[in-house]
Amino acid sequence: MYLTKEVKADIFKKYGGKAENTGSTEGQIALFTHRINHLTGHLKKNHKDYNTERSLVKLVGKRRSLLDYMIKNDIVKYRELIKELGIRK
Repeated sequence: MYLTKEVKADIFKKYGGKAENTGSTEGQIALFTHRINHLTGHLKKNHKDYNTERSLVKLVGKRRSLLDYMIKNDIVKYRELIKELGIRK
């Protein structure tokens, strides 16, 4: 499995401050980015997996809405986060 408890805790520890802070916007965006990267790799091998493709599109939309929320509230943190995660816009 690609997303274990330890990996998830590390993501939230790095971006959310603490491993228990699973509700932080930065942590959620980082988790979505990790999942998006995994699904993208899967779809490169299995290009006819339309259910996964739909899930990927929904996940990208969720991440986009959280990024829009971050822009409104703290543009400096937003710029740091997209630079660190390698998200382009």
